[in-house]
Amino acid sequence: MNYIWEVVGRHPTGQQPTGAETIQKLCDRVASSTLLEDRRDAVRALKSLSKTFASYDEEEEPDDSEEENQQKQEDDLGAQFTEKFIQEPDNITLLLTLLEEFDFHVRWPGVKLLTALLKSQCAPVQGIILVSPMGVSRLMDLLADSREVIRNDGLLLLQQLTKGNTAIQKIVAFENAFERLLEIITEEGSSDGGIVVEDCLLLLLNLLKNNSSNQNFFKEGSYIQKMKPWFEVGDDNSGWSAQKVTNLHLMLQLVRVMVSPVNSPGATASCQKAMFQCDLLQQLCTILMATGVPADILTETINTVSEVIRGSEVNQDYFASVNAPSNPPRPAIVVLLMSMVNERQPFVLRCAVLYCFQCFLYKNHKGQGEIVATLLPSTIDANSISAGQLLCGGLFSADSLSNWCAAVALAHALQDNLTQKEQLLRVQLATSLGKPPVSLLQQCTNILSQVPSLNFKMCRVQTKVGLLMLLCTWISNCPIAVMHFLHNQDNVPFLTGQISENLGEDERLVQGLCALLLGICIYYNDNSLENYTKEKLKQLIEKRIGKENFVEKLAFITKHELYSRAAQKPQPAFSTPEHMLFDHEFTKLVKELEGMITKAVLRSSEEEKKEEEVKKTLEQHDSIVTQYKELIREQDSQINELKEQVALLTSQNEKLQNTTTQQFSQIQQHKDQYNILKLKLGKDNQQTGNQAEAAHVNGLQPEELSQLREQLEELQRQNQLLQTQLTEKDSLITSLKAEGVPSGERATSEVTELQKEVELLKAQLQSQTAEITQLQSERQELLRGSESTAAAPGGDSVYTEKTAELESRLSAQTAETQKLKGEVKTLLESKELMEKELASATSTTAIMQAEKSKLQQEVQESKKEQDDLLMLLADQDQKILSLKQRLKDLGETIEDEDDLDSRDQFDDDDDDEEDDEECDE
Repeated sequence: MNYIWEVVGRHPTGQQPTGAETIQKLCDRVASSTLLEDRRDAVRALKSLSKTFASYDEEEEPDDSEEENQQKQEDDLGAQFTEKFIQEPDNITLLLTLLEEFDFHVRWPGVKLLTALLKSQCAPVQGIILVSPMGVSRLMDLLADSREVIRNDGLLLLQQLTKGNTAIQKIVAFENAFERLLEIITEEGSSDGGIVVEDCLLLLLNLLKNNSSNQNFFKEGSYIQKMKPWFEVGDDNSGWSAQKVTNLHLMLQLVRVMVSPVNSPGATASCQKAMFQCDLLQQLCTILMATGVPADILTETINTVSEVIRGSEVNQDYFASVNAPSNPPRPAIVVLLMSMVNERQPFVLRCAVLYCFQCFLYKNHKGQGEIVATLLPSTIDANSISAGQLLCGGLFSADSLSNWCAAVALAHALQDNLTQKEQLLRVQLATSLGKPPVSLLQQCTNILSQVPSLNFKMCRVQTKVGLLMLLCTWISNCPIAVMHFLHNQDNVPFLTGQISENLGEDERLVQGLCALLLGICIYYNDNSLENYTKEKLKQLIEKRIGKENFVEKLAFITKHELYSRAAQKPQPAFSTPEHMLFDHEFTKLVKELEGMITKAVLRSSEEEKKEEEVKKTLEQHDSIVTQYKELIREQDSQINELKEQVALLTSQNEKLQNTTTQQFSQIQQHKDQYNILKLKLGKDNQQTGNQAEAAHVNGLQPEELSQLREQLEELQRQNQLLQTQLTEKDSLITSLKAEGVPSGERATSEVTELQKEVELLKAQLQSQTAEITQLQSERQELLRGSESTAAAPGGDSVYTEKTAELESRLSAQTAETQKLKGEVKTLLESKELMEKELASATSTTAIMQAEKSKLQQEVQESKKEQDDLLMLLADQDQKILSLKQRLKDLGETIEDEDDLDSRDQFDDDDDDEEDDEECDE
């Protein structure tokens, strides 16, 4: 103590300072001293002072009876100190910064201090760490420390940090905690590892329990597959250490967290699927059927397998195929049921087997049918033990717990399955030799009425409750089963007698269940039995029991404490066998039926008739509404299809309109070019008409002139014919427009005729081209004749000049003709392109249902053919003009016949001169 007074600056003589004053003085010294040595001495003094006062307390309180109070005081004091410490959040931030130091003497005490703070004031410290930058990440770095002491204490720190804080759990999970923890578990030996494995598993449970986000991350990260090696056990399972049992127990809990019934159905189903695909379920079933496994591990394994198969058809089918390693092999279900109905087995194990059987039948109609089938006469095998035989044996045994478990198990085989309820009515039991068999339904009611002869009161209640739950589940929503139940004349009097009696507190629950059973007989009664119609049963209740008393007894079920416990979760978790009264699925049935039965009993016959009428009306209304809904759905579907068609046709129409506009523009350009060429040819004809006299330089034979004249007349006639045809087509188009929308067949035939006429005109054009070619050859002969005439002695020089002039004009005219032919060729190519585009448009438009659109396309095609005819006529006009010009150039006056005769005589003289010249040579 002298050391403390030296630090404080006082001496022990005189008045002694209080402990609080000393601590305050030392704290001020730590906070205000500038010298490091002074601050260090003050810290040492505080440390010594704490030890001194701890020793003093131990001397003052040596009594063991006060240790609990001392611990409570220390906890309260620690909470006060922690509260003082976290009043300044910077203290926690500074502590997190110190944890980044690699020095062992800094990092390890910092981990211990922060763990102590979390234990004392968890939520406030969590909040400070959560808002601290990189606070959680700094703590996650502790798992990567190579020093096992710091790593292991870091696990304890993270356990405290992740308790009840979803946000921190998510951050820790996304900081790669799963990967690191699984690596540590593997490094430490998995289930054979030590306390470090247990700490890792506890931290994993903190991260996954009730945290759907982390569960999904765990599944998506394929960490479920990494759990399989944990459950690989050998053949020799003797001598399990306590640590191994603890580790494997936590591992099984971790599996259950992933497939817990409280999780969302989708998440549970996906985890169940993953566990089957990675053979984790198969590995659990191996442990289930192994020998030498400790009882608590076997119990937890059964519970784990139960939730892995619950509601999963694939997993349930696999579990049904599992056989125990016995001779002969027996199904695992049969082996488990043998344990359930064996009163020498531990209570928790029997509860686990019942839960497993319930999960196997949950939403499993196939499995329910297989269980019920083992009770039917046609499938019973006398040489083997079946599940049905075990359930019947448990149902009628002297052990009340076996009665209850077998009744609940058989009720789950009938849950929400009308077919199996009806099938179970076929089951007949042989009670004793010489007596006829009775049905299973009747035997249950017989045992129910005989139960009071049993000795122990609580066992009597448990057996009655189990049988009543089975009967209520069996006949609910099954009018045939109700009829079978009412057919026995003793059943209704027994129920009314049980309900009307004044019994003790324990028997009131039985009265409530009897009221429920009688109410089901009313609600699902089809009035097929004259003595027990709905109305007569209600009158019986009113006379024997009283409606208000009946409803009160019925309402007692849901008010029972054990009913509320059973309704919380599917797993039957009971502290003692005496508390084993209600089944989870049965609580759902009671909740569903209580209100409906109450209304059915309290309603009068008139109200019931009115309600039935209203119900029928509503059913009819619902039927009509359903029909209208179907009609509306069909109409909506048709409207959607029509909308799609309209959108498609609108798009096609826009494309066709754009194409038509472009084609009209091109046609107009071609027409303009044609008019320009026509005007140009007219001017050229006027210029060359004045040169008619130059045609005398060459002579033609009369036969040739006559042939040319006939060809010219023929071409003129063809021109007139084409003009006539063009006029007819114009009138046809005009009539089509006037009529509006003719039939598709008529428009198609007219278009076909137009196409045929176009082909005919093309043939005529080819013929005329051949004729033009023949005329060109004749011109060449005439030119050769003129050249020989000009070369003869005494030729006229004027003749030579005119010939040269004529040749120059002819060359110019020929060039102009070639140019016009090129332009005509361009127009023909444009025409062919337009025909292709119109053909494509026609084929597309043919799909359209609107007849008007089809006709418009055909009319456009007809107009196109008309334009083609115009172009052909223009081409022929050009050729006719060219032939006329050639005749004029050759000196022929077409309208004057006398000029043609003198021209023939001139041509004969030229021929004689050519003959004389050849003879001279």
